[in-house]
Amino acid sequence: MAVLIDGKKISQEIKDEVRDEISKKGIQASLAVIIVGDDPASRVYVRNKKEACEYCGIRSLSYELPEETAEEELLALINKLNADDSVDGILVQLPLPDHINEDSIIEAIDPMKDVDGFSRRSVGALSIGTKGFVSCTPAGIIELLKRSGIEIAGKECVVMGRSNIVGKPMAMLMLRENATVTVVHSRTRHIEDICRRADILIVAIGKPRLITHDYVKDGAVVIDVGIHRVDPDTNNGRKLCGDVDFDEVSQIASAITPVPGGVGPMTIAMLMKNVLLSAGNKIK
Repeated sequence: MAVLIDGKKISQEIKDEVRDEISKKGIQASLAVIIVGDDPASRVYVRNKKEACEYCGIRSLSYELPEETAEEELLALINKLNADDSVDGILVQLPLPDHINEDSIIEAIDPMKDVDGFSRRSVGALSIGTKGFVSCTPAGIIELLKRSGIEIAGKECVVMGRSNIVGKPMAMLMLRENATVTVVHSRTRHIEDICRRADILIVAIGKPRLITHDYVKDGAVVIDVGIHRVDPDTNNGRKLCGDVDFDEVSQIASAITPVPGGVGPMTIAMLMKNVLLSAGNKIK
């Protein structure tokens, strides 16, 4: 049976570290969060971010805009926050309504306040190994592995999924940690064979319980990024599941993240860390 990688515990450690540094150094940090529309999942995420800010001692600014907000209005708000020296981080909750161009909004955020790490400048910095904000979910996975005592250097890593938010930055981070990295996706041939080579398998494909023991070699470390709300009658009483069939894979993996309680809490913890980094850079 695999060892559980406890994202709740590790994320709490990181938030405690952020809170302690803010308190000891007297740092005034603030995060502006913008949500457009009434998506229930987005509202939950925003609420969780507010709670994390309160815990860490970060001032939270919330802008809740109606679904019909024009792109120009949103851009004007971002420009206002860019110019506000008291704001250290700006986060626009995705997804946005269809009439708003997400790329335009992301690129409008000052790169020095891009605590989500989604802008071209942030991604470019990651790709060439210079300093910059790193996407919170991939950065959180690195912390999960390191703080769980899992060696990365020299290991064969397979990343399932090639999204700009998780898959691509995850692959670059694992390369930075000296892993040998393969990225597989919907057009990859012989996916199962490739995945079974992995010492560390990171799954971000957005399909509930797709990854069974057929994809995993004995003793592999499995990181499940997915989260899905499912019928508990067909999921052993659980309302949430990941991209990995936990019951099957946990029997052969050496370590695995649960869903919930694995990767999810780390995303917000790393967001808090990025806000602290932004505020710290400002006062140096």
